[in-house]
Amino acid sequence: MNTRELKEAVQKGACDRSFSTLYGGENVERARVRYASAIDTFVSIYGPKEEAFLLSVPGRSEISGNHTDHNHGRVIAASVDCDVIAVAAKEPGSLVRIKSDGYKEDTVDLQNLAPESYPRFRSCALVAGMCAAFRNDGRQVGGLTAYTVSNVLKGSGLSSSAAFEVLVGTILNHLYNEGRVSPVQIAKDAQWAENVYFGKPCGLMDQMACAVGGFVEIDFRDPAEPVIEKIDFDLTGKGYDLCIVNTGGNHADLNEDYAAIPAEMKAVAKLFGQKVLRGISEEELLQRAPEIREKAGDRALLRALHFVKEDARIPEIAQAMKKGDLPAFLAGIRASGESSFKYLQNVFSSVCPKEQGETLALYVAEKALNSYPEPGACRVHGGGFAGTMQAFVPAKYTGEFRKAVDAVMGKGACMVMHVRPIGATKVL
Repeated sequence: MNTRELKEAVQKGACDRSFSTLYGGENVERARVRYASAIDTFVSIYGPKEEAFLLSVPGRSEISGNHTDHNHGRVIAASVDCDVIAVAAKEPGSLVRIKSDGYKEDTVDLQNLAPESYPRFRSCALVAGMCAAFRNDGRQVGGLTAYTVSNVLKGSGLSSSAAFEVLVGTILNHLYNEGRVSPVQIAKDAQWAENVYFGKPCGLMDQMACAVGGFVEIDFRDPAEPVIEKIDFDLTGKGYDLCIVNTGGNHADLNEDYAAIPAEMKAVAKLFGQKVLRGISEEELLQRAPEIREKAGDRALLRALHFVKEDARIPEIAQAMKKGDLPAFLAGIRASGESSFKYLQNVFSSVCPKEQGETLALYVAEKALNSYPEPGACRVHGGGFAGTMQAFVPAKYTGEFRKAVDAVMGKGACMVMHVRPIGATKVL
């Protein structure tokens, strides 16, 4: 339908069922306003179109498996009810133009998709990378215009970059490939784009969680064919809220910190004649500890030990979720957080030790959670070093928890999230 009809359909409730699923029944009217406004802005920038689409990709929350995916480990993640949405339309010619709210327009020429033509660590590189991934695999690409709006807080550990990458792939999928490309394939394309074009050696967990949706356990033993299992776990039904705390840090200058983690883990794996740590045991690491300390360093060994223990923890947490065993689930989350802090060491950057918002947020959260008669859990969230902390809070105390956290971290720092059952999708 054209852009006028698209807006009318949204306002008259054609998307209400989808909005209820994506955002909760209480937020349907807010979603109508948001999408209608996005259509208006799209038209103001690119003019009315004869055919346009609405698309949505959620942010994600890492439940456990901190920095395991890049070494072929296992993770548990969930899509959440904050997302990046797009209004998109085909255009003649070879230009891909995407204007994101609050940012300059990204322009990519499909006649020149060489990685060196796009500056690293810029969103235009991600757009070019996604277009190249589609073309390299024999899929269709073409000119388009799109306007995007996101409430996935940048630097939040909710994977704003992964959501954006997957959104670009979802746009190409529905505009030029009749929706035939699977979410799993789009996630793989997104990781490739971030590695090759953007310049960040990320794993695949962020993109996969954004693309697939719901609670998912993902085994990356073979990254080319990850094993994905959805987990039926109703956190809200158990009487708990998922809270994400914005600690005020920024990920902008932390690329070296992130890159060092997989690099150090793989340096240890290399001493065993392997490319990644998967398959190496805790006993093997400790037996060769003197050699590893000398050749790779103490931190590399500690990070390798974190990987081994964290990877083994995932099936245990997943099993607890499948059984509905909330105490075991929370215990697993706490163990994951402790390991991340002590051994992975991604709670603050050693380059800027004065900035320790993550550590402070963990202190405040633990103090609050320990004061309640029902158990809770908290841990560093996402890549770490800055950004956000995650907490599982008994819903009856969420108001108190938010008040305690916001008093130290700032008003609005604590955000209550819900798990979204659907990943990347065309809304209309």
